[in-house]
Amino acid sequence: MVLKLPYLGSSLFLVLTLVSAFASGSEKRLPILSFDEGYTQLFGDDNLVIHRDGKAVQLSLNERTGSGFVSQDLYSHGYFSASIKLPADYTAGVVVAFYMSNGDIFEKNHDEIDFEFLGNIRGKDWRIQTNVYGNGSTSVGREERYNLWFDPADDFHQYSILWTDSQIIFYVDNIPIREFKRTAAMGGEFPSKPMSLYATIWDGSDWATNGGKYRVNYKYAPYVAKFSNLILHGCAVDPIEFSSKRCDSTQSLEELYTSITPSQRSKMGSFRRKHMTYSYCYDQTRYKVPPSECVIIPQEAERLKKYDPVTFGGGRRHHGKRHHRSSRASRSEADSI
Repeated sequence: MVLKLPYLGSSLFLVLTLVSAFASGSEKRLPILSFDEGYTQLFGDDNLVIHRDGKAVQLSLNERTGSGFVSQDLYSHGYFSASIKLPADYTAGVVVAFYMSNGDIFEKNHDEIDFEFLGNIRGKDWRIQTNVYGNGSTSVGREERYNLWFDPADDFHQYSILWTDSQIIFYVDNIPIREFKRTAAMGGEFPSKPMSLYATIWDGSDWATNGGKYRVNYKYAPYVAKFSNLILHGCAVDPIEFSSKRCDSTQSLEELYTSITPSQRSKMGSFRRKHMTYSYCYDQTRYKVPPSECVIIPQEAERLKKYDPVTFGGGRRHHGKRHHRSSRASRSEADSI
């Protein structure tokens, strides 16, 4: 059953500055909150450290515990963003997550929108995974995984989620990497209930790196993830009444379709053709017919088929060598995206 909420009318007016900010390629026009203004510690005791007058947060994982924080408010829709610098060196089994969820309120039918960063062995790159759940639809995996054109442990990079009542867009450094549109056939499987924003670091040894083959090695601890430029921009919702208690400067959500400029759409296509390593839409071992929201793009299908012919259809699995990218190559690749 889809919960019908009275705040949806007011959430149809959201985020006055988003369209102009996206069109100009700048997120600096959006307000950046200090930790105390927008967040509270979730777990981890002294593994969470606040820096720069509350404008930066450090999360660490050691043998004792991971750590995390959560927004003070629930939000119906909006734009949520952070600059993140991931741990370096051997990070197998480590998971850093930046995501929205309401699992603490709706245990059996929760919604979720995920950025997950999956660590790796030394010399191998971090991988990034996005996922979407609606109304407890965890049995329908909607994962996508990608490599990045830079080393996310070298410096801060901006990771952002735009969530409206009709679409979700994931951004890396203002480049959209995934656009997820609601369809009528999805029913309640599109996230529609109010959610909090979370950031965590934790031990995912059982699955995060090669299906659990490589585990967290605490010889390299503490693993430290750094967060700054924290943006919460949307409609805050009363946790009891589920009615809007505060909306930021607003504009019709339908206008946010224009937030992906032609230049950004071109970069998104280039990113996905070059860096996407998995998409549930093309996984023929899981879905004989792609789910209704999937838009099959021939260039993506062909690349994934070459990358993993067993999963995505075709002949024998091809084993190719990967070479570590130099920083110069990364910069050149970013220009070409």
